[in-house]
Amino acid sequence: MDQPASISPKIDRSAKRPGSGWLTFSGVIALVVLLPIAELLLEAVKGSSGLWGHLFSTILPAAMTDTVILLAGVGFVTAVIGTTTAWLVTAYDFTGRRVLEWALLLPLAVPTYIIAYAYLDMLHPIGSVQGAIRWMLGYDSPRQFRLPDIRSMTGCILLLGFVLYPYVYIPTRAMFLTQSANLIDAARTLGVSRRAVFWRVALPLARPAVAVGISLALMETLNDVGAAEFLGVRTMTVSIYTTWITRSDLPGASQIALALLLIVVALVALERWARRRQRYASDARRSPQLVLQRVPAWKGALLLCAGALPVLLGFGAPAVYLVTEAWKRYQFAGLSPRILSEAVSTVTIATIATVATVGFGLVVAYATRVRPGAKSSWLLRFSTLGYAAPGTVVAIGVLIVLAGLDRFIDRSATAWFGISTGLLFIGSGAAVVYALVVRFLAISAGGIEAGLSRIPGSLDQASRTLGQSTSGTFWHVHLPLSKAAISAAALLVFVDCVKELPATLLLRPLNVETFATHLYGEAARGTYEEASIAALAIVAISILPVILLSRVGRSRASQPAIGSAGVLS
Repeated sequence: MDQPASISPKIDRSAKRPGSGWLTFSGVIALVVLLPIAELLLEAVKGSSGLWGHLFSTILPAAMTDTVILLAGVGFVTAVIGTTTAWLVTAYDFTGRRVLEWALLLPLAVPTYIIAYAYLDMLHPIGSVQGAIRWMLGYDSPRQFRLPDIRSMTGCILLLGFVLYPYVYIPTRAMFLTQSANLIDAARTLGVSRRAVFWRVALPLARPAVAVGISLALMETLNDVGAAEFLGVRTMTVSIYTTWITRSDLPGASQIALALLLIVVALVALERWARRRQRYASDARRSPQLVLQRVPAWKGALLLCAGALPVLLGFGAPAVYLVTEAWKRYQFAGLSPRILSEAVSTVTIATIATVATVGFGLVVAYATRVRPGAKSSWLLRFSTLGYAAPGTVVAIGVLIVLAGLDRFIDRSATAWFGISTGLLFIGSGAAVVYALVVRFLAISAGGIEAGLSRIPGSLDQASRTLGQSTSGTFWHVHLPLSKAAISAAALLVFVDCVKELPATLLLRPLNVETFATHLYGEAARGTYEEASIAALAIVAISILPVILLSRVGRSRASQPAIGSAGVLS
């Protein structure tokens, strides 16, 4: 009797797992991001060995010293201002507190190079501020009275600190708002004063948020080139720029950039080491009667003035100056045709870069969702490494990659067709877009990943049950439900592209100016009034994400509103 054939399902092992295509594209994007950094390392290694000795004996010691001092000073100032203002608006109830909560975000709308540009003109010996002080004191000449020169390390630390403190304020305030009410209640029940609650309970619990905020502020400090150069501080970023542009020494600039990259890696490692054993408690219960203390009117006025001081110095004074100077310039010469062409260049470059960055961010974030695991997690980390690298470092890597590609295409076209193609990528602005994508992909991927994480996994299962593929589920389910997160990420990326100075300054095509590069050029020449309209336009555009952050902060104060903070985790 014949044995019945056993029935066993045939498994098609050649079939792709769901999401394999998304994971492959994510790998390609990670490669695109890592390629400039890898080429930078190779260029630095291939550089003359004698050049290293020259750099270590002449440029690097002074640049390294100034960079470390600047980082230490900015870190201290941002930590003090960001932490104290966050505690002020979360622990005390006074008139104007709600306005102050979102007003403390306003310095984010002023790029560091613009505040340096504004204060250089305002605090000039023959400027409006010192002139008013001399008038009140009865002096007639700057020789009789003048303030200390703002072009100094101290001036640079203070100005950068008053602009970058919101990076500490935002996550620290969110942490204060979500700290366990049980611990604070217990401390108050045991008779601990409010000041002691801050030092012994609230601040230790908020240390991870403070560490992340300081790290982000220091990364922005490392990325700065305009403010440091305007204020006479020779950081490593400024040294890279002068070595490349002024001396036309790309190998030397690459080796300085490599040293700067090592500082960034050490900074991130130090931040993670500092909070390696930190744990903090959070629960859903918050006791406003114990956490918010109503203060007398006179004390509330003092607290309001203290909280408003960083806003005034970091946003109010520069904004008033820019509006005044822009109006004077408009009345004197009208709106320059250059401003219109620069606006077109700025918006065009920022729009193209935003579309590419958000598109790549969607792929990376969705690959992490549909194929969770170590591989997709590492690809996400590699794709977002560009945010940790300063713009000058990314610019050098992009230049090496695209210059080599341009040479290859030109040689091939000449050999095959007898036609010279020239600089296709570097001469067309593609290099600027590439650098901006590498720099800000972390913001896009982080924001979109956060939006996708709020979509229940049951919707994916229901969609697949109804016959939808992974891509079909994305188009019909995830994309419509994550439009808000995508829009917010696109807005943040667009504004950062408009504000970005180092990469745009180093990679823009000839005869192409953006608002940022125009402002840098005029400030370098000392003709501050010529750049006031461009500076005001940058500030006006940059205030858009501040409005977004203030709305997010009021609706969901329990979550930090810095999408790029995930880079450090």
